[in-house]
Amino acid sequence: MANTLNLEALAERLDRLESKEAIRDIVTAYAIACDEHDMDRLMSLFCNDACFDAPNGSMVADGKEAIQTMFEQTFKIRGPAYHWTHDTTVVIDSEDPDKAQGLVLSHAETTPNGVVSIAAMRYADDYRREPDGQWRFCKRVISFLYYVPATEYSQGLNQANRVLMGDTRFEADYPEALPAWQSFIDNHGPLELG
Repeated sequence: MANTLNLEALAERLDRLESKEAIRDIVTAYAIACDEHDMDRLMSLFCNDACFDAPNGSMVADGKEAIQTMFEQTFKIRGPAYHWTHDTTVVIDSEDPDKAQGLVLSHAETTPNGVVSIAAMRYADDYRREPDGQWRFCKRVISFLYYVPATEYSQGLNQANRVLMGDTRFEADYPEALPAWQSFIDNHGPLELG
């Protein structure tokens, strides 16, 4: 009996590890698909009922078809790009091993409307393992630390409106809006940036 329980526990642990690796693979595949404008690969990474969101409202789509339309419009105005991920945390749902959440930290070099630009962003993700056994994004929320033309980078972090999408400037999504950041300010006073 003890061996059976140990084998079941081992199988569950192995499934979690394999699931985390599969999720990291789709995170990487997303970056590559964006760089290559590979719509088939990109769309294969999303559940049919997936949603994509951004706190500033610049990238919002509900459902796989709407996500495809959003990316087609984005890619039409963007030339070469390079996305890379740094750190990815994945937590498998303790109640349902076919669901997970993650946080992905990343950067991108892009050329919207021919303007060489750089961005730092984070994705808050929900993942789901579908009946075919593949993990996919069921929700992605992209938040920007900055997204500025390369010519503005040296001063980009010194302004609140450091996200440029088309002709519209938005306030950065983080870190200023994060509870921990706000708590630090509340407890220690305003930053002394010189």
